[in-house]
Amino acid sequence: MTEETPLAAVIGIDWADQHHDVALEEHASARVERTRLPHTPEAISGWVAALRARFGNRRVGIAVETSRGPLIHALLDHDNVVLYPVNPRSLKRFRETFAPSGAKDDVPDADLLRELLAKHRDRLRPWVPDAVELRALRRLVESRRRMVDLRTQLTLQLTAALKDYYPQALTWAGADLSAPLACDFLRKWPTLAAVQRVQPARLREFYVTHNCRRPGVIARRLEEIQHAVPLTRDRAIIEPAVLLVQLLVRQLKTLAGGLDDFDTEIEQRFAAQADADLFRALPGSGPALAPRLLVAFGADRARFPHPADVQQFSGIAPVLERSGNSRIVHWRTSAPTFIRQTFHEFANQSIRYSAWASAYYALQRSRGKSHHTAVRALAFKWIRIIWCCWRQRMSYDEARYTRALRQRGALLATRLTIGDTVVAAA
Repeated sequence: MTEETPLAAVIGIDWADQHHDVALEEHASARVERTRLPHTPEAISGWVAALRARFGNRRVGIAVETSRGPLIHALLDHDNVVLYPVNPRSLKRFRETFAPSGAKDDVPDADLLRELLAKHRDRLRPWVPDAVELRALRRLVESRRRMVDLRTQLTLQLTAALKDYYPQALTWAGADLSAPLACDFLRKWPTLAAVQRVQPARLREFYVTHNCRRPGVIARRLEEIQHAVPLTRDRAIIEPAVLLVQLLVRQLKTLAGGLDDFDTEIEQRFAAQADADLFRALPGSGPALAPRLLVAFGADRARFPHPADVQQFSGIAPVLERSGNSRIVHWRTSAPTFIRQTFHEFANQSIRYSAWASAYYALQRSRGKSHHTAVRALAFKWIRIIWCCWRQRMSYDEARYTRALRQRGALLATRLTIGDTVVAAA
């Protein structure tokens, strides 16, 4: 269906957890019908079926904030519906046009969404969902990232708990408190008294079993354990802290197993994607970032006709504001956080694996840019490169890109030697 094809009706829905306010305007009619739809699968399915019975095979357009959420999931099953996601910030600006006081009410928002679609359909883009496997992969990598964030939170809580009564464990259990060595150490010996009762031979065996085999490290830890003194002997502090530590350790152990399951599923689904090799070839992408980069671009080449579309959508491209003689550049406040993080983290990793990326980062730092500003600038360049590979369905070639830099006489090329070793600019 083209943008010029009339819709049987335009509908605005302001969705919520318990109910959805609906504003419907039939084609060639000035009358607006307003209803409230309960948030149940039966009510939503019945409502869409009523639309099909009313309008036959003609399609209806539905404007709704965001392209995610249970309502969207329910509507995806119906081919007589064309979804038009509206950015919440865009709706807010549209609302403020008619209510500068900042007043907000659910029913007017449904009307505003309907009006946006009715009058500005040419400025809105219908949402065409990706293939099932790609959408599943997107949800998997997003969920995995949330689980990694949860692991970080649990680790920070565990660190704080140990500092209260057992700070020596932060050294003896290893640098990574989410690792099997740390979890098993704290599960077996959650207090200084417990670990000091253990024979040195058993402790040595424990460390070796957990792949800590450097004799000097083990000897130093055994010596420290033997002569350590407790931070406190107050049972009111120690006993509750031990229960908390044991709980956090169990959660971290369970989370580690769950992340392994996620990694296996992601790798299998990623390998089945046609563009997997393209994103796997990027320097520094690795098993975690390559699938995230793939879902950031998607499979539809028409979605991003220009590299700037990706740069702006991801929030990596800065925003320029001019007013009179003032000129302000700042980062985008409205962008998908996960996608922005993906490009930022990939650019940061690429510094270790790409000679030109390392040189570019060093050049930005030499100009007084902060670490994150330099990484964002590098991500901006990487998006253009990846976009070209993605559009042409060809794998990235570091040597080819380096030759192109030299042929153009780019300033960055002066920071690369023939062997792609970073040197000072001439």
